[in-house]
Amino acid sequence: MDNYKPPFTITNEILSYVSSISEKIGCITAINSLEAKPHLRKNNRIKSIHASLKIEANSLSLGQVRDVINGKNVLGEQKEIQEIKNAYIAYDKISEINPYSIKDLKKFHGIMTKYVVEESGKFRRGEEGVFSGDQCIFMAPPAQFVPELMEDLFRWMQESKYSVHPLILSSVFHYEFVFIHPFSDGNGRMARLWHTAILTKWKPVFEYIPIESQIEKFQEEYYDAIAKCHVNGESTIFIEFILLQIDKVLDDISKQVSEDNEQLSEHIKKMLDVMEYDIPYTSKSLMEKLELKSKEGFRRNYLRPAIEMNLIHMTIPDKPHSRNQRYVKV
Repeated sequence: MDNYKPPFTITNEILSYVSSISEKIGCITAINSLEAKPHLRKNNRIKSIHASLKIEANSLSLGQVRDVINGKNVLGEQKEIQEIKNAYIAYDKISEINPYSIKDLKKFHGIMTKYVVEESGKFRRGEEGVFSGDQCIFMAPPAQFVPELMEDLFRWMQESKYSVHPLILSSVFHYEFVFIHPFSDGNGRMARLWHTAILTKWKPVFEYIPIESQIEKFQEEYYDAIAKCHVNGESTIFIEFILLQIDKVLDDISKQVSEDNEQLSEHIKKMLDVMEYDIPYTSKSLMEKLELKSKEGFRRNYLRPAIEMNLIHMTIPDKPHSRNQRYVKV
């Protein structure tokens, strides 16, 4: 179908989010902290993978996902472990994706679903529905129409990539992709991966921004927005929802990179550099990493200031002197 255009309306709310997101991305890029901090980049990627797979009912915890990626043995279903390995390979190559290529889409679906989906890297041949838990949100278009619908969508993206803002274009793609449901399995994972790939082509920093983790926090609202768009026959509500989530997650990223602020002492910067996100540390293990011997000096110059600035949280805040106390970089 020539000149196909997915139906949506540019609202004032959408324009407001685009402006806010662009401003926040500009600030984060100017600070350049994500590029300079491999631990932060890796942690955000792990969050993306864990959240995207959790939405699809993968039961492994964030810690288990991290262990799989780090090559450690993890007790769990082999299928779930393989899903993590596949996703890590796919996200690691995200900068290589041409998001306007159906050939690349099929290639990366093959990577994302290797060993776990029979029709890996191929459009579905059977009929499928979109589910939220056990509830069917809607039945996808018949399989015979999938190739043509995908050609229309990718043709529109190719023609519109210079006239439609990437934040809006990626959101429209996300919804239309979920609606078409082109694969027998892995559609949600691919929609979120491709959304990030489109934004990464616009601003490379998006490669390390865990949009998926924000969507996972509001999973019910995510499916609700999709369902409302199905009823309305256009994607405006979904665009507003997804841009709101991106705007929110950028606030978290801004907080993460704030540790580069010049008001931080060299002591605090050094401690934050040796800590990975979401990993609990004892004071002894932190002192060993920092090669310190004085407990009082560690508490006075490193630990207390970081806690007061909300850069580190205690796992047992009600009992600050507990022998089981751990400290987590947030």
